Amino acid sequence: MWYRVVFQPGKASERGELSALYIPQVCTNLEVYLNGEPVHASGRMEEPLTHNCNHPQLVPLPAALLAPGDNTIDIKVAGHPLAEVGSRARAGSLSALRIGPQSELAWRHSWQTAVNVSFVQSLGATLLLMGGFMFVLGFINRRESYLAYFGALSVGWALIDARLWLRSLPLTNAVVEFLLASLAVFAAAAGVLFLLRYARWRDRRVDRLLIAQCVLVPLALVLAGPTHLHPVVTVVTWLLTLELLAASAFHLQVLWRTASRSFWPMALLLAAGALALLVELAARQLGADPTVPNLAHLVPPVIFVLLGLRLVQQHGRALQEAELGKAHLEQRVREAAAEIERNFRQLAELKVEQVTERERKRIAADLHDDLGAKLL
Repeated sequence: MWYRVVFQPGKASERGELSALYIPQVCTNLEVYLNGEPVHASGRMEEPLTHNCNHPQLVPLPAALLAPGDNTIDIKVAGHPLAEVGSRARAGSLSALRIGPQSELAWRHSWQTAVNVSFVQSLGATLLLMGGFMFVLGFINRRESYLAYFGALSVGWALIDARLWLRSLPLTNAVVEFLLASLAVFAAAAGVLFLLRYARWRDRRVDRLLIAQCVLVPLALVLAGPTHLHPVVTVVTWLLTLELLAASAFHLQVLWRTASRSFWPMALLLAAGALALLVELAARQLGADPTVPNLAHLVPPVIFVLLGLRLVQQHGRALQEAELGKAHLEQRVREAAAEIERNFRQLAELKVEQVTERERKRIAADLHDDLGAKLL
């Protein structure tokens, strides 16, 4: 798609200040021409396209190319139609444009980059490291398998957000969208199993259904084809959302019934995550300002980090209590061994006394018999 904007230089250009074009969001890549001259290119414009949907663009407008009157900016946008992407946020689009002094637009660009990219990348790296640690911890300790499922959920979410890191993949859009949708199904299944296992509840039928879901959804995506990806992913996304909401409600019900101290912390975290997820989905479907879904997208990973820290704290406290219990048990064993040894010593002394007394009586009897015989 080509877009054309006609504008006149403002007072900033008259004062000699550098002007710039600020684009909050473009999907998925663009080239900018000022009065017919190329001034900006952000990546590959042919398949596979460079993914810049989350990266705001700040394009300096050289003063040498600006005319005193009307100036023309032509923007060439290369993207994918809505039917070929799983989320509306990755469909070909161009947000509203801002033209003004670069000094005033630079802070907007920096702030938007921090929110859309830097902060998300930091959370993704944290989730990847923490999730890997939790998965290994839960895999080793099978009695706390919920740690492994939480680790799988964290790693899955981090891999989904890895699209911010890997903007130029040697894969077509159809393959990337298929992988992202499959990862979302895997992460949702891990989230459901984490909530169930953390509530100390297990049902093999639910396990089988989730495994079947992880197989059937990718198969449905393959059968639908890349040109009908969006409607299938939309239905799957709402189904996964309902599954997570149902698992969250069941988890809170179990905590409430058992009067667990974790009820209110988990209730606050799950409520915040559910609200953010619903807001993001609704904003994507309604085509709202991208700032709203971008901010909502930051809430779940923050909740995962907080929840992971709480799980690590609980695991550390359990280990500390186990060590204290072990030390107390060892002390009791030592005391019991000392008591047994003392009793054994007393029994040995008593037995010696009994043997001595019996021997004394035998000797006395022998003397008595011998003396009686001699007197007789």
